[in-house]
Amino acid sequence: MSPTFSLPAQFAAGLIFGLGLILAGMADPAKVLNFLDLGGIATGQWDPSLAFVMVGAIGVAFLGFRLAARRGRPVFAAAFPAPPAPRLEGRLLAGAALFGIGWGLAGFCPGPALVSLGTGSTGAVVFVAAMLLGMVGATWLSGRLRATRTQTEGAKA
Repeated sequence: MSPTFSLPAQFAAGLIFGLGLILAGMADPAKVLNFLDLGGIATGQWDPSLAFVMVGAIGVAFLGFRLAARRGRPVFAAAFPAPPAPRLEGRLLAGAALFGIGWGLAGFCPGPALVSLGTGSTGAVVFVAAMLLGMVGATWLSGRLRATRTQTEGAKA
């Protein structure tokens, strides 16, 4: 297929994803926080409905990967990208921890936060601004660490 069809397909996929987040309640931070608060089990305040959303998403992804594996190549690209190396690095663990902390404190993760921007939610605006600042900061810090590592290795040689 022509690459010109790629942009409309990406828009349609994003629109479907965003609508799914809204319908599932994942754009509502209170619903997410009620799911994450396991202490609410004893009081009856815990909301397990997002667990069903996650199980459903795993099922859809499983089927999607199975169907993609049957195809020789993707619809809008020449080949499937190579999977990343399966290594646990400090950067991955730190990022996962920050993601979990942010999700637990704010009730947002990036996708639902972007969807919630459309509602004019102040919390979503603050979260997305902090997320973008964190991305810029992480890129800056990664570059500084890489430069320091290169200088250290150069001094040893």
